[in-house]
Amino acid sequence: MFGSWLKTELAVPDDAREIAVRVREHLPAADPETVRVVAALAGLLAAVAYADRDYSNAEEALVREVLGRVNGMTRAGIDAVCGAMRRHVVEASTVQIPHFAREIRELGDAELRREVLDALVDLAAADGDIATSETNLLRQIATSLGLTQADYNDSQARYRERLASLKR
Repeated sequence: MFGSWLKTELAVPDDAREIAVRVREHLPAADPETVRVVAALAGLLAAVAYADRDYSNAEEALVREVLGRVNGMTRAGIDAVCGAMRRHVVEASTVQIPHFAREIRELGDAELRREVLDALVDLAAADGDIATSETNLLRQIATSLGLTQADYNDSQARYRERLASLKR
C-alpha cells in the first residue's frame, strides 16, 4: 500500500527547478547546501548570459569553465546542468532571479558572494561587450546578494572598456 509513496526516484520538473535536480544528480556526495548554492549559481549564470537576449558560444564556454571549478562536477554534469539552463533560460532570467540570489545570500559568506558576482561580470564581458541590460541586471543581482555599490564597482572595473554605455 505505501510502497509507491516510498519510492525515492528523482522527479524532473519542467521548469527552472530542473537546474537543481541536475546539480543534485551530478554532485551526489555534496551536502544539500552545496547543491543549493551551485544550482543558484547556475541559475544566475543563465540569467546573465541571457540578459542581452543572446546566449553566445563565448558565454557558454565561460559557464562551462565556472561550473568546472565546482569540486566533483564532471563533464557529464556540466552538460546536464548547461542543458537545463538552456531549456529554462527565460524563466531563470526573469522570475527566478530573486530565488537564486536569496539562496546564495543566505548560504554564502561575503567572500563567496563577491566571487559569484565576479563570475557573473566575467560572463557578461565574455562576448566582448557588456550591454546596458547586463549592467542593469548585474547591479540588481549585486544588491540582492547583499553586496555594496563598491563591491559592484570593483568587479566591473576590470571590464570598464567593454561597457556599452561608455562606447557611445
